[in-house]
Amino acid sequence: MSGGGRLPLAPGASFHKAVASRENAATEAKGWAQLVRRIAVPALHGQILLPDRQLLAYEDVFASGRCGLLMGDVIALADRDPAVLPRLNRLVDGVCADLRAAAEETGKRVPLADCVPDLYLDRIRPGGRLDRWYLQRDLPIALPHTEVVLTLSELAGYTVTANGRALTLDVGAVIDSVRHVLALDRCWLAGLTQGDPTEPNIADPLCWLDFEFAGRNTAAGEAANLLWYLMALGGWLVPRYQTDVFARTLRLALPTQTRPRIDHLELHPKARHIDVRYSWNVGLGRREAITGALSGLCGSDDGGIGMDELHAFLALRILGVIPSTRLTGHDFLLILIKLAESQDPATSLDAFFSTAPAPHPGPTERSHDLPAPA
Repeated sequence: MSGGGRLPLAPGASFHKAVASRENAATEAKGWAQLVRRIAVPALHGQILLPDRQLLAYEDVFASGRCGLLMGDVIALADRDPAVLPRLNRLVDGVCADLRAAAEETGKRVPLADCVPDLYLDRIRPGGRLDRWYLQRDLPIALPHTEVVLTLSELAGYTVTANGRALTLDVGAVIDSVRHVLALDRCWLAGLTQGDPTEPNIADPLCWLDFEFAGRNTAAGEAANLLWYLMALGGWLVPRYQTDVFARTLRLALPTQTRPRIDHLELHPKARHIDVRYSWNVGLGRREAITGALSGLCGSDDGGIGMDELHAFLALRILGVIPSTRLTGHDFLLILIKLAESQDPATSLDAFFSTAPAPHPGPTERSHDLPAPA
């Protein structure tokens, strides 16, 4: 996620990002310094010490005219107007090229303990976020299209058929498995990257923003982060459950066209079976961005990242961003279905990231005054 809010600034002024402490500021500045000669980033002007907080002063790439929009804005425009697709494709291609170059030029196999811990190790460790959100109490789930409420442990005892595929929705077992896969001493290919490749952290023309997690990050973790953000967080969960993130970051904040939904649910209590049909509708631009990122990061022709490397990192992105207690029963069940799919060895990348077209927007939703590239 994009860190820090935007303070009122005069044209051409710096962008000031609040950080928690001097130590955090030093860590972020060090991460930025590792990237400044490798990828497009804003200039870091320095640190500002105030009595109650610490600020990092970055170049404001929007005030200077260097960039015009964020990735989330470009996707939203491309959802409404196919003429924006070339612009979106250039941006996605550039992001993927930077991530591949980081793996090729600065990558080495290191223990996960040597990587930036915040997005993965800190969340999976015993007593961490996933334990607090899912294991410390038996969460209730109101099943959509029914009047039935099951807890997570009860749901784990059911077989679920989702779009014709048999799945088991056992969150505890997934967390145990992911904890084993993401052991501190297990080695991964990791390079020097920005660390949080999401729609509010990437500007157009390509410039990386927000260096809270910059440093040595796994190639698989970066790919999982970007792909799940494009698939679910950016178009669906963040606008619905973290509205402040896009309100303070996106330049346009256009309404989303991503509408995953459970179309049918049939409960068979005696057989302890649930039959589900769901659809994952997204706009034209988002489909194009997902397809481009899959090709750019996971394409088989150049030894791309496979589902076997992604599945543990995907689980942490699926479970570890939006608090489970905030999700509706409908959305929680969809999340659990995608979690189960991500851990199934029979699931291919193309199948997992498969989407359906959203209904075509009406004339009032199309944008005819598109901001020009800087």
